[in-house]
Amino acid sequence: MMQNIPLAERVRPKILDEYIGQEHLVGAGAPLRKLLENGHMPSILFWGPPGVGKTTLARIIGETLRLPYVQLSAISAGVNDVRKIIADAKEQGKILLFLDEIHRFNKSQQDALLGAVEAGFILLIGATTENPSFEVNNALLSRSQVYILKELTKQNLLDMAKNAIANDDYLKSKEVSIGEESALLQYSGGDGRKLLNIIEMVASQQSTPVKITDELVKHAIQNPAIVYDKAGEEHYNVISAFIKSMRGSDPNAAVYYLARMIAGGENPEFIARRMLILASEDIGNANPTALVLATNTLTAIQSIGMPEGRIILSQCAIYLACSAKSNASYMAIEQALAIVQKTGAQSVPLHLRNAPTKLMKEINYGKDYEYAHAHVGNFVEQEFLPDTLKSTQFYNPGTNPRENEMREFLKKRWKEKYGY
Repeated sequence: MMQNIPLAERVRPKILDEYIGQEHLVGAGAPLRKLLENGHMPSILFWGPPGVGKTTLARIIGETLRLPYVQLSAISAGVNDVRKIIADAKEQGKILLFLDEIHRFNKSQQDALLGAVEAGFILLIGATTENPSFEVNNALLSRSQVYILKELTKQNLLDMAKNAIANDDYLKSKEVSIGEESALLQYSGGDGRKLLNIIEMVASQQSTPVKITDELVKHAIQNPAIVYDKAGEEHYNVISAFIKSMRGSDPNAAVYYLARMIAGGENPEFIARRMLILASEDIGNANPTALVLATNTLTAIQSIGMPEGRIILSQCAIYLACSAKSNASYMAIEQALAIVQKTGAQSVPLHLRNAPTKLMKEINYGKDYEYAHAHVGNFVEQEFLPDTLKSTQFYNPGTNPRENEMREFLKKRWKEKYGY
């Protein structure tokens, strides 16, 4: 029968030399190990994905420094809980407060920690899966040392599994061994806690002896959860990778990240809107059809929804990835906006101004304007920019067949005026 205390808790390391992973922080000569060896520890923010050892490190620090250890989760704790711990610390002596999911605290809740951290009543160790630059207020951030914890490697996970099998009484009683590791590693997704949960789940479902195989893992898992938080950093990481893959003309990577988002339950309209932006920002006039297809994709998704919409999203993503690229339109408007910001509202030339009244005509509004269609080739050379911006080039066509044609078109009409 499976134990009441989870396997991850039963085999949790108690000293640094038993800790698996994060060698860049706790290996020989690494910064966190040095701090512990010197007995001096600032307040810390551990930033990393789930199941990589943030809680375990905090507990080891508390044990090593012989500090009373208090653990709170920002999901359920509030300011009153923090104030009680601070009061206890003032009365009893310094306390290590491990605050899990610290990014869940709002600004005022985080501010409640500042005085005690500054005065040294508590040693704060915060853990977050989100970028602390965005989720932790500057005052608290400036008083803490940020350490980034990495996803556990394949070897880290295997070492963790072998350690649990060798040392846990329940697993030893079940005579657990690993026959195949592929599914175990795949479904743990770099998360040590998840890895140990899977091992214990498989062991509890089988008679002794238990030999872990890919088939047994898949049977135990059934519907593995996809690591994708629609409201968190992973959301932004995956959509960023999706956009950059299409921009970089890699349809294979684009479809992979698209699948990640679909499997994670992302709003398909959000995906379609991002492709709509890319079609103009990164493809533009190199292939104007891209914008048409992206627009139709958004409309189609709104009409038919999911799951069929996944096919339309895939078609569009592959098309955009395989299209010629140009950011010339994007750069043109950015440069023009910068000029407007710098120079303000420059006077529109008189010959371009609207002249609906007699007075406007008398002061030369619209005078000498040449109607392009009245000339050969529907073009006549005249000045359209304000005097202070004459001959300023905002649009620089990209180097692709369609925009090369546009460059030749402009050069033929404007000669050397704009440098085409």
